Amino acid sequence: MERTFAIIKPDAVASRKAGQILARIEAAGFTVRAMRLQHLTKKEAEGFYAVHRERPFFGGLTDFMSSGPCILLALEKQDAIKAWRTTMGATDPAKADAGTLRKDFGTSIERNATHGSDAPETAAFELGYFFRGMELI
Repeated sequence: MERTFAIIKPDAVASRKAGQILARIEAAGFTVRAMRLQHLTKKEAEGFYAVHRERPFFGGLTDFMSSGPCILLALEKQDAIKAWRTTMGATDPAKADAGTLRKDFGTSIERNATHGSDAPETAAFELGYFFRGMELI
């Protein structure tokens, strides 16, 4: 089994889509190992996305991610990272496959409803950033 990190972003929480997304996560065979509703501070968002600090979208991304509550998740499944990336769909909802979370719930490349780790190293960092070991079942 593999674990990955996921976020239901502020846009999806604000539009009351979180329950539908959580239901689809479970229907896709993921086990939720930890979950928390949290309103990130700007500083927390900047720390989380520090790898993108020099990118032109960094300020807008961290403003958005600290704009309202989000749901932080530790998900487990065989090949969880790849499976979650497939379940989410392409970053740009306009380019995402039909039936993916971003196609169904995202409204733009900036407001695309979900986040997911892209590699085992990233998942380890992201899980550790938000969850202490005792919080992960």
